[in-house]
Amino acid sequence: MKYTSTLKRTSMSLDQQTLDSIELLASEWETSKSEVIRRAVRKLKEDEAMKTACMTPVQAMEWLQENGITQEQADTFREEIRLEREAKKYWWE
Repeated sequence: MKYTSTLKRTSMSLDQQTLDSIELLASEWETSKSEVIRRAVRKLKEDEAMKTACMTPVQAMEWLQENGITQEQADTFREEIRLEREAKKYWWE
């Protein structure tokens, strides 16, 4: 794995259970403890970004009211919904 920036040494205080978990993962993944921490932090950051990226239905409606969509996007959406409804028209088949 290549890093675009220089690695910097730091220190932190961790409880024994966390240290044991890091060592176990490093052993299982055959990598350094530092890499375990880097991966964990990256994953948590991605998860947080996904949480903020997903709008609630109310937020989506507010966004649409403020920003709107193009006519082409509206037509595409309308067609997708029409096809989906037609596919479910005869649910017993």
